[in-house]
Amino acid sequence: MTQTRPAAKSTPYWWEAAPVKPLPTQPLARTADVVIVGAGYAGLTAGLTLARAGRSVIVLDKMNPGEGASSRNGGITSGNIRLSYAELVRKFGEARALAVEAEGKAAREFIYDFIKTEGLDCDFQLTGRFYGAIGKENYDSLARSAESLAKSLGIDSYAVPHAEQRNYVGTDYYRGGSVRMDIGGLHPAKYHAEILRVALAAGVTVHSGMAVTSIDKDVSGFKVVASGGTITARQVLICTNGYTDGAAPYLRRRLVPVRSRIIATEELPAGLMAQLMPRLMMCGESKVLGFYYRPSPDGKRILLGGRDASQSGDPAAPTVMLRKGLVELFPELANVGLSHSWFGNVAMHQDMLPRIFEHKGLTYATGFCGSGVVWAPWIGSRAALKLLGDDKAKSAFDFRPPPFIPFYNGKPYFMPAFIQVYRMQDRIAMARATR
Repeated sequence: MTQTRPAAKSTPYWWEAAPVKPLPTQPLARTADVVIVGAGYAGLTAGLTLARAGRSVIVLDKMNPGEGASSRNGGITSGNIRLSYAELVRKFGEARALAVEAEGKAAREFIYDFIKTEGLDCDFQLTGRFYGAIGKENYDSLARSAESLAKSLGIDSYAVPHAEQRNYVGTDYYRGGSVRMDIGGLHPAKYHAEILRVALAAGVTVHSGMAVTSIDKDVSGFKVVASGGTITARQVLICTNGYTDGAAPYLRRRLVPVRSRIIATEELPAGLMAQLMPRLMMCGESKVLGFYYRPSPDGKRILLGGRDASQSGDPAAPTVMLRKGLVELFPELANVGLSHSWFGNVAMHQDMLPRIFEHKGLTYATGFCGSGVVWAPWIGSRAALKLLGDDKAKSAFDFRPPPFIPFYNGKPYFMPAFIQVYRMQDRIAMARATR
């Protein structure tokens, strides 16, 4: 009989070791070279880059720094691009598609070097990632992609046939898969806390609980009106992503906040962890609404995440759905309890590519589509270099804004229906895979 009792806590597992908290209150300066809205990975990395270049930087966040997706995510350095290479070519042309693929490798290398150079204590381990195939046809596709990555970008990437699968993950759910060794895992809340520490040490001023209500252009630059006063700034960078509100209406019509939920098991016996996750790799799967999962940094639990169709409150059904998925993967966990279940917003948009763009003088670094552990610091740093006028650092993600969504103004009323369609597509794919 499957264990169905609710998770013990509805706060992120990551907050146990690195709780988010308000910063000490300080007066709001009236002028700055740059105001950044959003104190997550992107905003803080941008602020650090700008401060070290001699700019005065103020970062404003309506919540506690990192309280959004930066401390709620799975901590997997995947740097996924949702579109296939063929889709990138069709939508954006071959030159940009090639540049996007190459920049993915550069972004991961940037993150790993950043962690090492700055001495960020965030439990980072370059474990590799196993990606499970749904059926033989999908396995063949993953094998070809792994070979292509190895040849084109020199990434240590290879196929794993079904007969060898349990050497990587202790389940028979998949029909083989692929491995990339340039992906690892970290503790996302510790990662954010360390970026905040380094940014503050570099002279970035960060305010928590400081909501921005409006941003207007004038002859001196911009007037940023916040709950604590008004700041005059030469430049403004918006990095709000899945928590964008009415202060950025242009962006709000282009980003769709989508709930993503993660569950964490209670501590498991060492022998069981060795059986289920023998290499302690990060894991994912090739479904439209596929799960992502990993061991906790101490190797004692399994954390599993996926999309959450709810839009308000904290209903039980999404946790039940994730728990069912966990037990389908690992029947051995049928009677294991959950210690945590929590959710946070990721930001999707029609292009499904991270983005840097300008509109009416404002600069935006946003739209990470559920892969912000890698993309948010990278895009934040590239946006900062853009503000500094460094043309050599121009990113392949720096081009037109994502298209606006008709009849949409921030409330994703259509997402539950979309998620049901995606689940149906996954069920059809699973049925075909088992024929």
